[in-house]
Amino acid sequence: MCGRYASSRRPEDLIEEFEVVDSKVSAPLLADYNVAPTKEVYAVMARPPSHDRSAPPERQLRTLTWGLVPSWAKDRSIGTRMINARMETLAEKPSFKRAFAVRRCLLPADGYFEWYPTAEKRKQPYFIHPTDGGVLAMAGLYEIWRDPTRDEDDPHAFLWTTTVITTEAEDTLGHIHDRMPLMVEPERWGAWLDPGQSDRDSLLQLLEPAAPGRLEAYPVSTLVSNVRNNGPELLDPIPLEEPLL
Repeated sequence: MCGRYASSRRPEDLIEEFEVVDSKVSAPLLADYNVAPTKEVYAVMARPPSHDRSAPPERQLRTLTWGLVPSWAKDRSIGTRMINARMETLAEKPSFKRAFAVRRCLLPADGYFEWYPTAEKRKQPYFIHPTDGGVLAMAGLYEIWRDPTRDEDDPHAFLWTTTVITTEAEDTLGHIHDRMPLMVEPERWGAWLDPGQSDRDSLLQLLEPAAPGRLEAYPVSTLVSNVRNNGPELLDPIPLEEPLL
């Protein structure tokens, strides 16, 4: 699974990197080196401009809450159980099927964390990131949930949420954890984000695990295990006391 990641890039950098046309970010998020479920995160998506819904979709940057709340949910609490969507079942599972068809996004990250269980019955965190230092464009889905307790003109009446799509980890990372977030390569961003592309098989073909050597992992301090800890020092490599089995 993907339960924590790091996101330190500024919105203006993401706008340039992802060729965003319209930024919906009213207030930039602080650099976050310990992104956890229920936090606000950046997401790139394609939607028609708000002033003309009949116009072609344009690439937008928004802030969403991590933890998908399906449109049919009775309340938002279900989002805490929807932080990941398995690639193998997302096209059929009711929680994700509709979003997969029309509401796909990219979640920019510096990298993500996984925990490896050691022989001493403690979990050693690892930071996994692109070897070239570039942005990790994680495949995601998003939903817009209407809060039935609020009036429609209430600015908080609609909750935008997201989930990270995961798959089996490639061999060089599978010894740390058996799941990993799916990346979308730049040449596939347009097709993945296009809400007019709804063919199941074509969409699934856009999702491939990172090629061996595309990502690298190194151990980091257990400080990252506490969501209250944050800062660039969480990404600092540490000596590995116990070799991986």
